[in-house]
Amino acid sequence: MFYDHTKILVKAGDGGNGSIHFRREKFAPFGGPDGGDGGRGGSIYMEATANLNTLVDYRYRQHFKAGAGEAGSRQKMHGAKGEDIVLKVPCGTVIRDADTQELVADLVEEGQQVIVGRGGRGGLGNVHFATSTHQAPREAQNGEPGEERWLALELRLIADVGLVGYPNAGKSTLLSVVTAAKPKIADYPFTTLEPKLGVIEVGQIGDEFGFVLADIPGLIEGAAQGHGLGHEFLRHIRRTRLLIHVVDGASFEHEPWESLESINRELTEYDEHLATRPQIIAFNKIDLLEAQERWGAFQAQAEAAGYTVFAISAAAHQGTKELIGHVASRLQELQREEAERAAEQGVIGMEGPVLRPQPEDSFIVSKENGVFIVRGKRIERVIAMTNQDSDESMDRLQITISKMGVTKALEDAGVQVGDLVRFGKVELYWGE
Repeated sequence: MFYDHTKILVKAGDGGNGSIHFRREKFAPFGGPDGGDGGRGGSIYMEATANLNTLVDYRYRQHFKAGAGEAGSRQKMHGAKGEDIVLKVPCGTVIRDADTQELVADLVEEGQQVIVGRGGRGGLGNVHFATSTHQAPREAQNGEPGEERWLALELRLIADVGLVGYPNAGKSTLLSVVTAAKPKIADYPFTTLEPKLGVIEVGQIGDEFGFVLADIPGLIEGAAQGHGLGHEFLRHIRRTRLLIHVVDGASFEHEPWESLESINRELTEYDEHLATRPQIIAFNKIDLLEAQERWGAFQAQAEAAGYTVFAISAAAHQGTKELIGHVASRLQELQREEAERAAEQGVIGMEGPVLRPQPEDSFIVSKENGVFIVRGKRIERVIAMTNQDSDESMDRLQITISKMGVTKALEDAGVQVGDLVRFGKVELYWGE
């Protein structure tokens, strides 16, 4: 079974707590603080590898948790760092935040790696809170919680050329003829239930040009709305530079031109960029009488519409060499154009939106169902790392949130003593 999408939960390791400890030695019975810092929690990475071609490993195990950092200890000793996790995924995997659909990474090349869950910082030990006027602090930080979120993984095949067309148009046969791939071939709908890849080499020895050809599950009408194998098919042609549109010239179910237009409508409805992909039409089964009778009219319509069209018979190996030769030539042209655009953009500069990240101190106050909610990267971290069992830590927290402007913002929002205020996953009653 070819698994090309799934969801997983990643939980980075929590940071270790800082230590509250004082030197107690024979000749220093009242030594100063020497509590060490906690270790950072382990992070979770994803790395692309060419050794995998499906996401099947993540269909049966969906929860991944990195190691937590160890707590600090006496003599200013740091806790050990939590163990990282590296999750291997196939090249071509797109990673999104499952809740917001925000793109996290698009891993295309072998060895590309991205951090998807950052380990929490270790808490500071009490040695950091000693001052000239407060020499015996009984205060230390908790470790920061590691990042936790659901991720949506989607595999999009990395193929240069994609075969599109109705089921049974002859795509699998064409793939088997022009490459060493061995797809299952039979005369019933949805013969190809999973993508098949084949490598094509053209040209003379020493001057070969190779590309990857993908036979992807056939389309039906309504595929853009997810009917049949629609979405399973369409996600895989987004990366292709060129499409070979295989038309069944001898079909009794679909007129050749109608089938061409129907498939193109589905491509446009799913992703308007797919409609701009160059297409070369392969009018298949020309060895059959029905196709020969339709060929003249179809060729005239296709060329009038600006298409390059070839009459072929994949089963009889007729016209396939000429088709693949033209595809290779056109693909080389497209690659040269892409390289020229990339070089031009490198000189002039990439155009597009300028992303300005929000300052770490920024926060938002809202009220939902009677609960005041404060959202912000730094304030949530400060709250999570505060030891609520320590009066000294809570006193420091009040000073910190006042300096950040959180106290005033909550008061302006109407918070009263006794109201519940939520900071990330931590809830506090205002005024405690």
